[in-house]
Amino acid sequence: MPAMEKIASFTVDHLTLEPGVYVSRVDRDEATGCTVTTFDLRMTAPNREPVMNTAEAHTIEHLGATFLRNHPQWASRVVYFGPMGCRTGFYLVVFGKVTSRKILPLVTALFEFVEGFEGEIPGARPEECGNYLDQNLPMAKWLATRYLDKTLRVADDAHLSYGCGR
Repeated sequence: MPAMEKIASFTVDHLTLEPGVYVSRVDRDEATGCTVTTFDLRMTAPNREPVMNTAEAHTIEHLGATFLRNHPQWASRVVYFGPMGCRTGFYLVVFGKVTSRKILPLVTALFEFVEGFEGEIPGARPEECGNYLDQNLPMAKWLATRYLDKTLRVADDAHLSYGCGR
């Protein structure tokens, strides 16, 4: 197998990365000609803070995807929302070239939705989800509050750009 290029997100120093909202990449889809922006919604400091358990990450995924796909201004621009394999945050992919500063109000509203959510988790019935029992709403709400208070509501340039603050 020929040598492969390192993925851009693996070039970010995960020993110093702080929670934040970062543009991970901007790509032009050759098939459609559309530009897409991938955001790194980093909720915990990698390798220095505990990661999310799968149950709360799964709950945030269900609530976040439901919120985003029903958002009046952004629903048609959302391509994907889901957890990182390392369980330190989520990826949000949207159509268009969008900055961290511009997406911040949407991400804040998303996590406020999770923080205040009560009731049955959307899509968490056996006929709707392949692992419907793996949910933890109280912990998802706790993580949302933590991310809002420690990161989103006080976001500065150092937590909105990989290159700032280092």
